[in-house]
Amino acid sequence: MTPFDLTGKLALVTGSRRGIGLAIARAYLAAGARVVLNSPDAGRLAPVAAELRALAPPETVLTSAFDVTDESAVEEAVAALTAEHGCPDILVNNAGIQLRGPLTDLPLADWKRVVDVDLTSAFIVGRTVARGMVARGSGKIINICSVQNHLVRPTTAPYAAAKSGLGGLTRSMCAEWARGGLQVNGLAPGYLDTDLNASLVDDPEFTAWITSRTPAGRWGRVEDVTGPAVWLASAASDFVNGQVVYVDGGLTAVI
Repeated sequence: MTPFDLTGKLALVTGSRRGIGLAIARAYLAAGARVVLNSPDAGRLAPVAAELRALAPPETVLTSAFDVTDESAVEEAVAALTAEHGCPDILVNNAGIQLRGPLTDLPLADWKRVVDVDLTSAFIVGRTVARGMVARGSGKIINICSVQNHLVRPTTAPYAAAKSGLGGLTRSMCAEWARGGLQVNGLAPGYLDTDLNASLVDDPEFTAWITSRTPAGRWGRVEDVTGPAVWLASAASDFVNGQVVYVDGGLTAVI
């Protein structure tokens, strides 16, 4: 075994039907973990699970369909998962959305929706899973933050506020749960070529700007996040706690 081996671990990854969440789920399977895929829609989750079961031992790919913003649904799903498979060893709070618009015209409903999905869900799911982790005396929680914890752009206020709050929540979780044997950290990706950023990727002017602004000189890929995600889920990071690790090609390191 190596310090990065996840054999025997159970990982719940929210929002793992596609994008960053799916990439992290694949990486955890490759590292030996059993992975619980999550999405609100069981029907849309099923083909993703089938695809992964064709690549990994079928028993290592589980599913749990629930809305991460619905407290009752979260508690019911986590209780069912724990009863059948035990409390997760790893939780990745990845579920997130982006609704853009100028602040003066932004509907309150859009603000609340982004904050609920991107921030409040991490509180709901994190608290629910952490109860079992603390009782056991061990656990890893990884909150998927953003470079917008630190840098912002016009028209992204709800997302930036939610992700900044998620960085603070990460530190608060560490402060309360570290003595219970948990390590809670954040991963802050830079600009990645994902469905969430499709309109930006397709904009030649923006792509030229972001690639010139990023020392690595390119858009990030979801695979760029998976190595750090495995590290933070593994024994290799047992004394890393309350940190937000930027995976951004150097974007936040330069003027």
